[in-house]
Amino acid sequence: MLPADLVSRVSTALSSVIDPEIRRPITELGMVGDVSVTEDGTASVAIKLTIVGCPAATAIERNVTAAVAGVPGVTRADISVGVMTADERRALTESLRGSRGARHMPFGPDSLTRVYAITSGKGGVGKSTLTANLAAELASRGLSVGIVDADVHGFSIPGLLGLTDATAQPGTITTPTQVGDMILPPIGYGVKVISIGMFLGQAAGHDTKPQAVAWRGPMLHRTLNQFLTDVYFGDLDVLLLDLPPGTGDVAISLGQLLPNAEVLVVTTPQPAAADVAERSGIVARQTGQKVIGVIENMAGLAQPDGSVLSLFGEGGGAEVARRLSADSDAVPLIASVPLSVPLRAGGDAGAPVVLEHPDDPASVAIRSVADALLSRGRGLVGRSLGLAPV
Repeated sequence: MLPADLVSRVSTALSSVIDPEIRRPITELGMVGDVSVTEDGTASVAIKLTIVGCPAATAIERNVTAAVAGVPGVTRADISVGVMTADERRALTESLRGSRGARHMPFGPDSLTRVYAITSGKGGVGKSTLTANLAAELASRGLSVGIVDADVHGFSIPGLLGLTDATAQPGTITTPTQVGDMILPPIGYGVKVISIGMFLGQAAGHDTKPQAVAWRGPMLHRTLNQFLTDVYFGDLDVLLLDLPPGTGDVAISLGQLLPNAEVLVVTTPQPAAADVAERSGIVARQTGQKVIGVIENMAGLAQPDGSVLSLFGEGGGAEVARRLSADSDAVPLIASVPLSVPLRAGGDAGAPVVLEHPDDPASVAIRSVADALLSRGRGLVGRSLGLAPV
């Protein structure tokens, strides 16, 4: 005779299977149907995927099979895979959103998520590369991290985090999964990412040519708002926003949507870049955001003899920090990130240097930025905890 609680043991084992996209146990997501065990120890389990063609289907079925087969007393795992009904999907999205309901932006002033906007005055300073590596470093420390690639016209975060489909056309970007009106962001190196590049023809596999985005203010604002409301990031410790260079529409929209965001200004060492970078910090303050630090990128190239070649000059980061500190709270120069071949190569390959080459000087500098952000903590003063007296 089989133990009377064998079905219960199988159900308990299923709670260890995590949905790769939502990052919650499948038992909590309503993805488990009927569970039964026959006298000969055959365990039959029905799994319900969120959508037809779910990209995580193979991984979920494999993990369910392993979990069930590993239960003492089970001789064989018989897994059937189906798809949720429309009502079940609706119940899932309502469950994930909780009391907030649909179309709610969860990263406002009451949120415990630390929101950091990474900005720069001009393009080409390595802002996106730093954002991707900083996110990967934070995720490697066990934090739940998300990125909104707000550089709509010049998106690059998916490629920097390896979110491309090698089985499709070269450079094809991984697409999100949509459950009802809720979007599940792809995950690269533990970081949940959303980018407009995931919705273009090439990303969907419909076109082999790169697509360009030529939108003006209202469309940019609508896109950023949708990324913040319709994308299910779950409970994040940190949300990074990779802003486009300059002081245009997206920077202004971000100030309206997330006035609580804290701003990191990226610059390069030359004085000309410092002049422009200062302006991005000024615009952030005009929208009510706080500038918390400056990162100087491309700070120098180490030579075989131990000397440093300053290809782009020196002192620009310190100068931006000094100027932004003049009429407000002190703004520190958090880090100077040196020129690094592994950093550049990792960006091209979609492999963050902080993980692939942790001893590289650029990795060490980026880790110091992560240290600085983590030392800030998350204050609860003035924030609603969602609790009520009994």
